[in-house]
Amino acid sequence: MSTPTKSEITELCHSFGFNRVRFAKAETNVGLIEYDRFLANGFHGDMNWMVGSRPPRANIRELLPSLQTVVVLGVDYWHPRPPRPQGLVGKVSCYGWGRDYHKIINKKLKKLARALKEQYPDLEGYWTVDSRPVIERGWAEKSGLGFIGKNTMIISPAQSSYFFLATLLVNIPLAPDTPIVNNHCGRCTRCLDKCPTNAFVDAFRLDARKCISYLTIEHKGVIESSLANQMGDWLFGCDVCQDVCPHNHKKLISENPDLAPRPKMAWFDLEWLFKTSTKEVLDKLAGMPLRRTGVERLRRNAVVVLKNQQSTEADELLKWVCENSKESLVQQQLNIS
Repeated sequence: MSTPTKSEITELCHSFGFNRVRFAKAETNVGLIEYDRFLANGFHGDMNWMVGSRPPRANIRELLPSLQTVVVLGVDYWHPRPPRPQGLVGKVSCYGWGRDYHKIINKKLKKLARALKEQYPDLEGYWTVDSRPVIERGWAEKSGLGFIGKNTMIISPAQSSYFFLATLLVNIPLAPDTPIVNNHCGRCTRCLDKCPTNAFVDAFRLDARKCISYLTIEHKGVIESSLANQMGDWLFGCDVCQDVCPHNHKKLISENPDLAPRPKMAWFDLEWLFKTSTKEVLDKLAGMPLRRTGVERLRRNAVVVLKNQQSTEADELLKWVCENSKESLVQQQLNIS
């Protein structure tokens, strides 16, 4: 049986745009202690799929019985935020400015697996990116791709935390890379202190129900006033706990053209969002992360942003929305003080 070496796999991964590559030996229960604690505390909120998908997360060989090695991959995505434009706008998380990374990375993984299979016919593989049942942060930590910071993100020391994670499971035994032994957060608590909604229960422990990213993307109902009032201009996602991290002070601009930002997406025009038909909005967001949230929830988020802006122009648009919107969730959010 002809098998690839680590260097051959790494080179091939780089050729498909994965600029971070590490290897871990396949084991059970990787990252499971924190995962179970997260669920037991109810911190997952509406994300009930996290409960149902636990079995393969606990035993990764349910996905590939012949699994020997987990290849952990990273793709940098950071781009500098453009200056805030004039008008009524909402802030969009950095990862949401371009095409949906799930689709981009899934295609790259499919091509990578096919290329490996063509060169090594006996190879068996299974790939994952975010939406499949793998605790990717646990594997990233185990492989030495980064360490888990107090903000619960995977951080590459003195480099970045702005990278997407993916894994390629293979039936080949390869020497594992060494995990990062020390936690490089030290005494720093910037991420905990700067979180607008105080979503961190403690260092390394996030209550997603209070997290702006969860509230604007995953949460399906009304956003309660105690949280909405602290969300500022965030329309979709939030970058605060990464932006303030000292390890991101020299972050590199992503060179991956597939992840390049689209114009005027870092700051989203809220008047256009309300006064344009749902179909036109969906068409504009085709192939982008924002489309997954749905137009009604984006408009709910926009109500929160407009209330927080507390300007005459924002109040006038809110009045127009109150008189013209027929979306139940939007009207409910308008009634939240």
